[in-house]
Parts: sequence; structure tokens; C-alpha cells
Amino acid sequence: MFEAIVRNGILMTVAALIISVLGVLAAFRVPVQMIPDLEVRTISVQTSWPGATPQDVEKEILIEQEEYLRTLPNMQRLESTASSGRAVIELDFPFGVDITQTLIEVNNALNQVPSYPENVDEPRVFANSFSANSFMYFAISPLPGNPRNIDMIMMRDFVVDNVRTRLSGVPGVSQVNVSGGAERQIRILLDPTRLADRQLTILDVRNAIRARNRDVSGGEIEGGKRRYLLRTVGRFDSVEALQDLIIDRRGDSLIRLGDIAIIELDHSEIRNYAFFNAEPILFTSVNREAGSNVIDIKYAMLDAVERVNRDVLQPNGMRMQLMAEDAGYVEASIRNVWLNLSLGALFATAVMFLFLRSARATAVGVLGIPICTIAAFLGLLAAGRTINVISLAGVAFAIGMTLDNSIVVIESIELKRRQGLDRFRAAVEGVRSVWTAVLASTLTTILVFLPVLFIREEAGQLYSDVAIAISASILASMLVAITLIPTASARLSFGTEHRLHTEGALRERLLARINALISTGKRRRMTIATTVAASVAIILLLTPPAEYLPEGEEPKTFASMSAPPGYNLETMKEIGLEVQDYFMQFVDDDPGRFERGETDVPAIKYLNARISADGFRIISEPVRAADIDELMDAITERYRQYPGMRAFAARGSIISSNDGGTRSINLDVSGPSLGVIYDAALATYRRAEDVLGNPRIQSSPSSLALSQPLLEVRPDWARAAELGLAANDVGYTVAALTDGAFVDEYFEADDKIDMYLYGTTGGETDVDSLGGLPIYTPQGSILPLDAIATIRETVDTNSIRRINAQRTVTLNIIPPASIPLEQGVEIIRNDVVAYLRETGALPANVNVDISGASDQLDATKAALAANLPVALIIVYLLLVAIFRHWGYPLLIMTTIPLGIAGGIVGLALLNLVGSALAWLGLGGLHQPFDMISMLGFLILMGTVVNNPILIVDRAMQHMKEEGSSAIDAVREAVGSRLRPIAMSTLTTICGLSPLVFIPGAGTELYRGVGAIVLFGILGAALVSLTMLPALTISVLEWNDRRKPLSASIPTS
Repeated sequence: MFEAIVRNGILMTVAALIISVLGVLAAFRVPVQMIPDLEVRTISVQTSWPGATPQDVEKEILIEQEEYLRTLPNMQRLESTASSGRAVIELDFPFGVDITQTLIEVNNALNQVPSYPENVDEPRVFANSFSANSFMYFAISPLPGNPRNIDMIMMRDFVVDNVRTRLSGVPGVSQVNVSGGAERQIRILLDPTRLADRQLTILDVRNAIRARNRDVSGGEIEGGKRRYLLRTVGRFDSVEALQDLIIDRRGDSLIRLGDIAIIELDHSEIRNYAFFNAEPILFTSVNREAGSNVIDIKYAMLDAVERVNRDVLQPNGMRMQLMAEDAGYVEASIRNVWLNLSLGALFATAVMFLFLRSARATAVGVLGIPICTIAAFLGLLAAGRTINVISLAGVAFAIGMTLDNSIVVIESIELKRRQGLDRFRAAVEGVRSVWTAVLASTLTTILVFLPVLFIREEAGQLYSDVAIAISASILASMLVAITLIPTASARLSFGTEHRLHTEGALRERLLARINALISTGKRRRMTIATTVAASVAIILLLTPPAEYLPEGEEPKTFASMSAPPGYNLETMKEIGLEVQDYFMQFVDDDPGRFERGETDVPAIKYLNARISADGFRIISEPVRAADIDELMDAITERYRQYPGMRAFAARGSIISSNDGGTRSINLDVSGPSLGVIYDAALATYRRAEDVLGNPRIQSSPSSLALSQPLLEVRPDWARAAELGLAANDVGYTVAALTDGAFVDEYFEADDKIDMYLYGTTGGETDVDSLGGLPIYTPQGSILPLDAIATIRETVDTNSIRRINAQRTVTLNIIPPASIPLEQGVEIIRNDVVAYLRETGALPANVNVDISGASDQLDATKAALAANLPVALIIVYLLLVAIFRHWGYPLLIMTTIPLGIAGGIVGLALLNLVGSALAWLGLGGLHQPFDMISMLGFLILMGTVVNNPILIVDRAMQHMKEEGSSAIDAVREAVGSRLRPIAMSTLTTICGLSPLVFIPGAGTELYRGVGAIVLFGILGAALVSLTMLPALTISVLEWNDRRKPLSASIPTS
């Protein structure tokens, strides 16, 4: 077979070129993203009910929807939230669920809800995917100087109609969101005096509007040879038509709506304000489709924005500008991986040249690097994956590994040449003598990734990209090594055939040291015991507590200030503008001022602020990325200066939500009543602050007290019956004369505009005048509200959260960076929850569940613990099949736990150096032991056995062919394989070093796994040259002693 391969050089070259062309094509076809698309398993249901209180939203919407949603198959968790005018339900399903079928089932369940109150919008159902979240943020504002005096509050509908529609058409964009401003509204301001004079009630007006505002289809009618469509038009098409509406006829006089009310096209109540660098704006964000190319979308969107500015906004006195985007971080991260990949390839090539000392031999050896890299892109395309930081890191990891097979084959061919064979025979015999070892090392590296298929959590989905990239590269490297390398070697002179390969005194000293370790049985036992003891101690003492996933952090902060219940929008606007003015002085400031200690706040790139009655939020970036933590501290410190405010800040993350999701410990506190729940949650909140030092904590609901002022109107039903008033009559009248009441919809072109009834105050009624509201009775009399009802002031909550149909408060606790997530969970479990139980602060009827990232961490650790043994079994059985022996593979596999110990040492050394750099004021770094870093152990299982395979395989061959003793066979194997082991180890280390040691955007995602693999391979190489020879000799000698004993046992 190998003779035919080597003879057909042109065929091999053409095949390699075809693969290369297809791979280059694949590289341009594979979408580019920051991280892989994570599996969608959460479905959201959003229902709007304008003007409704959280208490009514819970009773009339949430409880009704939950009753039918609870029956859905496979549902793991049901979270629901009721706030003013809004109901949100989130349904969590297990990994691997068919999300399309589940969406259908959710819609079917919601269709069974019998009915909703009037003015409740249709529930909106959609699947949540973090990778499809917003990634570009724009501000729409007046042109400088506001030459047209534009009120941005009124421009929302214009932007929705004319800007969003254009931007939504950009390929790959799934949704364009517009926030800020207020929607248009037909406001009908009723005059109580005129209503009383005409003996009309508010319900009379409402019924008259609804009765008229209808179009009725009449089917078809024929006339002669023509067929006509027939419809009766009743809907209002102008404000004037509304004014002319006849409310009632009294004899010969008509009472029109314009006689008793003022009708105006205005906007609904303002719920929030948005600012960009202190300028009022409308806020626009862009979401992308799953699997789309984020880089392509970015530039297509920027082109579309330029056209929108030119054709739509600027002619109307506005402009649209980019505030922030994540794609730039994606580009920087991917550019960084490409740079590190290229540097790794150059370093590995330099190492090969230093060993081979031949440009031709080196060129043949590194032939596989571009081909294997291209093959990785083919593998990603075939598997439906994307080019992202994780998959590119897998390609970079494979750079050094792909050279291993080439090195082994080239060394074998050179050895045959030095033995006197011609170039053709040396190429054939060289590859023939090592191809089984090459096949074994390749298959162990590839098949060790099989258990990744059974890890369904997010970590497993991220693992698969690395697995595919490495597997495709390594498989290609094997094919290159047994086809292209011998084919090229048979046709090229390396110029090393007659060169003496002694490698000088260093090699001799190294072999002498190894021989000293294995020369006697006592020394061999000492070597084995020392290595095992050191490895066990390292694993037990240096293994750090685990994190879930790397945060993938951008130098961007999302800082929220939660207001106490009862604050209104104007109060929060005053506070928000004050905070904004304070930080605006640092926008585009000199970064050196903060470094010199002249200011307490770092220089800021931009300041995006959003104000609502519930709180205030800032999105910002420091000018220097290194100042992000100080900026977050400065913002939260400023927030805390306002009494009663809760402050929370988190860094932007490209791998989870922007609220510290990869490090969040969620405590779900549920109990019999809201008062008990809030007391328990507040005690937990305070205890967590005490024991964790300086954690970042936010709660949902944001307030942990029943302090939302609530006015309850309780009619005297006997009196109401006497006056002929129904419950709905009183409630609707009170709503109309206070905050406004929905009456119907008004169509303007394709837009629906809500019509609302108000009193003359236009929704500005104060508490003191509530009792004097005029109530119109069917008898034609007018009574003040307090004549027929009692008005009671009480307190309740401004938001209601439910989990699995139980009222719940959720605390999101993010431990300080110095406390790993796994350790933080133990502290929360023992020093917070257990402590509060013991002290009685958590009553027996209050339940506390731990979830969030900590929950996923436990699930992923359990999956890894279950699947890593599977990987070991696969490697073992594969080696048994290749060596045709049940015992020798165990020798090879002893290097796996020792290589893992080396990886742990590497992680500890990396963090030690990072701490030293921080102490010296040079920035420093900290690499957590997260789930992606743990992938390094899986990679090590398949790679650390490569060098032991060479030694054991060579020793077995030597004993079989030469009949030598075990110690002589092992010495010869170590001597002959020392050079390829050193070459492959150093090329792999050099290939990985840029990924581990060169900082930059996105490196936090793969630095940990790179460090573990790098130091694990280095440790395994040392073990392969020390403990493994000692252990191999001991086993082989024991086996030789056992054979005569077995032969002397008589058989019956």
C-alpha cells in the first residue's frame, strides 16, 4: 500500500490541492461569530395589559396561563413575573428538546385560556437564545442644535414606521428594537360639567364610540357583468370624524362628541427617558439570527444606517449614530486568535528547523500545517458549526499536535536513510515501521472526544467546536504524514543523510540521567513512587475550586440603580439627571488624570442613560479597558449616595447575559406569604453581604419590602345597587378620570393607535382629589366617588415573581472575583442558608433553592465525571486493539493522570505569575478553573499517550526482533525516540504558547485550556522519559519471571 502511495506523487499532490481548495472555500462560507450558537431551551410568553396593577395581572393573566402551561411535557421550570401593565412567563426545557415543536405546544396551551380582560393584548410567544441577543446599539437624536425643534418623545412611531422597517431588511437581522419616547394616542378629554348638563355617563360615551367604530363586510353583489365587493365603513379616519360622532339624540338636537370633549392626537403617558451623552434620544438595538455572520451583519447594518440617515432622518432633522457594538470585540478576539495561531506556527517551524537543520526537511515537516488548518474549516462546515473564538482556538491548539505525526514519520525515514536505504525505500520502510503508532496516537486523540456528544449543557456545546476543529486537523495530519510526507521525502534530498546526529553533550547527559533512574530495581521503584506521590499531592493540593464558564468579558458595564417602591418618574428623572451630569464631566476625559489620582472616576468613552420610575441604568465603557472595575465601583458608589437605592453593576459578557450570568448564584426564596418571603430574602441578602465581603447582589423583585403605596376603591355595593351602578361601571369611570381608560383602536394607514378616555386633567389626577371624582349614575345624578365608596390606602408590592406557581423572590449573588463560584456556592449553602436556619431567620415554612450558574456547574461536573471514564475506556480499548495485548496499554495510560497533574501545575503557575505581575503594577491576570479549561484534561487524555506509545511500541519491536532484555529494549527505545519526543513536545509547546501567554481580547475564553494542555504535555513528556521507562522495565521483567513459573505448573 505504501509503495503505491509513494509512487503516485502527482495523485497525492492533486488530492491535497483539491482538499485545500475546498477548505479555503469552506473558510469563506462558514459564518463568523464570537461564540458558538448555544442551544435554545427557554421560551418566553409576554402579555401586555396597559394600566393594570401587578396584583390584577397576577390574578387575571399569570394564574390563568400557568394553569394550562403546567401541563406541558418535559418542562423543568416555570418562572413568571407580574408588573404594572405586563406579564412575563419563562419556560425552561431540558437540553435536546425540539424547540419548534415545543413552541407549537406552548401556543396550543395558551389557546385554551378561556378569556382575558378587556384591553389585554394577544400573548407574544418566542424562543430565547443568548447568541441571538442584541449586539449593536444606536441612538437617534436631533441634529446638532436641534434646528427643527424636534420633541424626540413624539418621534417613536416615525422611527418605528420609517427606520425600523428599513433596518429589519438587512440580511441576518432577526429584530430591531426601538425604546424610549411614547406611542401615539388619541386622547379624548371629557368635560364633567358638559356630561352632567347632558345627563351622560362615561360609559355612554364609550359605548357610542365602540358601536360606531366598526367596518362590516357585506360579501359580494353583482351588477350586470360585474361583481362588486361590499363593505360598510364605520371606522373613524380622522380626528374630525371623531368630533362629529353622535353620542345621543334628544328630540331634534344631536349631542356630538366634540360638544362634551376635546379630542387630540397626542402620545401615551411617558414611561421612560433615554439619553446618550446627556442628549435625549430614542434607543435602538439590533438582534441577529442564530447561525448568521455577525461581522457581515455589522458592516451591512452600518451601510443601511448611512442610507437611513441620508434618505430619512436628516431630511427630518434627526440623525442615527452608533453607541456601542459587540462585533468589534468579536473582530478583535478573532484577529487575536489568528495572530496567535500564526505565531504558534512560526515558532513550531523554527523548533523543527533547529532539530532537523535542513530547510527541505523542515518544509516537508510543516507541509501539514496549512493543510490541517484548512481541513479544520472543512470539518466545521460539514458539522454545521461556525468560525468563532472557541473553534479557532481549537485550530490553534492543533497546530503543534499536527506536527507530531509528521515528526515521527520524518524521523523514521531519516533513520532508514542513515541505515543505507535509498530515498524511495527509506520513505516506504520509514512510514511502514511507524504507521501503527501514528494511527494509534491519532485515533486516541480523536476518539477521546466522543463523550463530548453526551454532555448537553452549555459547556458541552462549546466543547464540540474544539473537538471538531482538533479532530479534523489531527485526522488530516495523519493522512498527510502517511501520504504526502513519504511521497515528498522520496523525491527530495534533505542533506542530512551523512550528518552525524549525536545532538551533542546535552543529549548524552540527558540519556545518562535517564539510565541512572532505571539502572537498578531500587532506583526504578523510587522513581515510580516519587512521581506518583508528587502527582497525587498536586492533584489534591493544587486543584482549585471550579467556575462555570469564562465570562468572556468586554470592557463595558451595565450599572443599575433600583428605586424603592412608590417613586414616580419625575422623582427618578431628577435623580437620574443629577447622576448623569456628574459622570458627563468624565466623558472623553484624560485617562492620565485618574491614573495620577486627580479624579475618582476613570475617563469614559460614552454614557448611555435610561430613566424609568423603577430605576436608573447606565451603559458605559472606560477609555482604558483596564479601568473597567474602577468604573463599576465609581458608579455603584455614586448610586449608594441616594437613600434607599440598591446598586448593581456587571461587566458586559459575550457568553451570557449582562448581569454576571456565568458567576451568578441564584437563591429562590418562596413561602406562604409575600411578607414572610420578603423578610427571609432581606435577611439572606444582608447575610450574604456580610460573609462574601463585597458581592454584587440584585433581587427580583428589586424591592424586598411591601412598601408600594396602593389605593383601593371599595364601593358600598348596597348604595351602588340602589343607584343602578355595576362594578364595571364604577371601575371604568375611576380609571378614565385618573390614569385614562382604553376605549377602542383608531387606524391611520396601517398603524393602530389606541383611543383613551380621560377627564379634563388628562391623567394628571392627584391623590387628594380622588374622593371628589364625579360618578355619573344611570338616574342622571352626579355623586362624588367618596359618597359611594371607601378609599383605603395600603401598601403592597410593585412586582410579583412566581416560580413553579409559587410566589418567590430571587436573589442573584455574584461573589467577588477572589472567590470562585464553587467556593461561593459552599459559602452560601453553609454560612448563609444553614446559618439563617439555625438562628431562626429562615422559618421552616420558607424554602430556599440554589440555581443559576451554580446549578449548571453541578450538572456539568456530573456530566464530566460520568463521561471522562468513558473516554478512558475508549482509549484503553483502542490501544488494546492496536497492540493486541490487554496489559501493555495500561503502561501507556499511566501517563494520563500524571499529565493531568502537570496541567494543574501549569494553571497554578499561570495564576502565580499573574499575581506577581499585578503586585508589580503590570496589570496581572487571573485564569479561573472553569468548565472550558477542564476540556484541557479531555484533550490531554488523547495526546499525552502519544509519546508513551512511541516508547512502548519501539521497546516491543526491539524485544521481538533482537531478543534483547527488557532494560536494553527500553534504553534503546528511549534513545531512539528521544529526538522525536523532544521535537513533538517543543513544537506543541511553541504552538500553544502564544495562545496562553499573549494577552488580548477573547483570550480569557481559551487561555485556561491552553495552559492545562501546554503544561500537561510538558509534564507527560518528562514522565515518558523517567517514570514510564522505569515502570515498563519493571512490568516486563515481572512478566518474564512469571512465564517460567506458569510453564512449571502441571496441567491436569
